[in-house]
Amino acid sequence: MTGLYIKRIEIESLWRGTRHIVWNLQPGVNVLSGINGVGKSTILRRTIRRLIQSREALERNCSQGGVKLTFEPEEADTVRYDVIRSTDRPLVSADIVGKVADAHLTTELDWELYQLQRRFLDYQVSQSNRIVELFTQGDPDAQMKAAEIAHEKAHFQDLIDELFKPTGKTIDRAANELFFNHLGERLTPYLLSSGEKQILIILLTVLVQNREPYVLLMDEPEISLHIEWQQRLLELVVDLNPNAQVIITTHSPAVIMNGWMDRVTDVEDIIV
Repeated sequence: MTGLYIKRIEIESLWRGTRHIVWNLQPGVNVLSGINGVGKSTILRRTIRRLIQSREALERNCSQGGVKLTFEPEEADTVRYDVIRSTDRPLVSADIVGKVADAHLTTELDWELYQLQRRFLDYQVSQSNRIVELFTQGDPDAQMKAAEIAHEKAHFQDLIDELFKPTGKTIDRAANELFFNHLGERLTPYLLSSGEKQILIILLTVLVQNREPYVLLMDEPEISLHIEWQQRLLELVVDLNPNAQVIITTHSPAVIMNGWMDRVTDVEDIIV
């Protein structure tokens, strides 16, 4: 069974027998703050490592590796999740480079976008299948429900166009993959700036989850984003999927400025 969200994260020792962590989470937005070196990213990394372990290792009463996750509902043994990383380092893995032919894939963010392009295509096929199913089953509200399904993708495109408006970039809506129109030219997403790639990765990752319950973990995603996008980040994520549980670390006051102060937990407050 798949859980709806993570209810509690317990870590026996963050560093060599010290700093035992108990973090009770909300089903919506959760922001972890603290000074450099206090352990924010370590908590997130160990949580992610715990999630990618096998199902057998995720028994509710098991604290393998010193990390125990409690889910809601309690009988759940895992959650669906995605991880957003913010580094834009050069792409040096020979295994990855050998898989792609596009010479514009030069950074880790490019590789994330490349993989998301595939998921975006799958998402569109899934949406089309849902619409066809509505009409083949003779649903009396098929027209209205189909319009709601189609609106999800259009809403995402509208948001990206709004964010990119100052630079004159718009999504090419005639294409199934993501391309952008800019000053009469057609651009791949790999030619965007680091900040544009980062916000696109975050929002596209949220979109392809089909508004289903899942967990989005982000470690300082604001690094490449300018101040206005930082301020809107959580609002945009929740808008695209109100059923997502967001677990984020941040140094930026701007991220929590627009109504998220009550969702902030300081690392020092979850040490027991």
